[in-house]
Amino acid sequence: MQNDNSVAVWDIFVRIFHWSLVAAFAVAYATSEEENSWHIYAGYTVLGLISLRLVWGFVGGRYARFGEFVRSPAAVFRYVSQLRQGTAPRYLGHNPLGGWMVLALLATLFVVTISGLKVYAIEEGRGPLAQGTEMITVIGAAHAEDREGNRAEADGDAEEFWEEIHEGATNFMLLLIAAHVLGVVVSSKLHHEKLVKAMITGRKAKDLNCDK
Repeated sequence: MQNDNSVAVWDIFVRIFHWSLVAAFAVAYATSEEENSWHIYAGYTVLGLISLRLVWGFVGGRYARFGEFVRSPAAVFRYVSQLRQGTAPRYLGHNPLGGWMVLALLATLFVVTISGLKVYAIEEGRGPLAQGTEMITVIGAAHAEDREGNRAEADGDAEEFWEEIHEGATNFMLLLIAAHVLGVVVSSKLHHEKLVKAMITGRKAKDLNCDK
């Protein structure tokens, strides 16, 4: 029997998505230097999770939908101003700043995974972004060697480019995670609630004064 003083906010999909994403990213980051199958599968898992979250953002429950928590820049600036003054209102779902953080996290993870797949495709010739093997026609040996040399040089440049994108996006993701954790701590203290517990149980305390 549920507590009458609480209300369901985060549905089961959002909760499973959240903690699965935490685990998948942690595994991917921990195995990033080894470039083994764990890193690759963790990357696929992250990409699959954010793809499902995008769909759920349109068809899921009230507090899971983008239309519920993605607010105008003016609303975000107003909320930040209230936050600095210690008068920010409580939201049952994502607050205006948190809503944009969700979008930033999803977008950055998309860049991280796609750039990782590009590196994997260039290095190993595998994955959904790998180019098809070219048919070699009957040509002169010298011409074939020149073409292979140019191709190897181009692949090397492309690999370096995508590796830099992958590393840069990953580092930016770490900054976003730190900001997200800080936001959870600040909001929890400001409104005297346990946001981590809410993401486990899916429930928050009722508050008639909530904006949303």
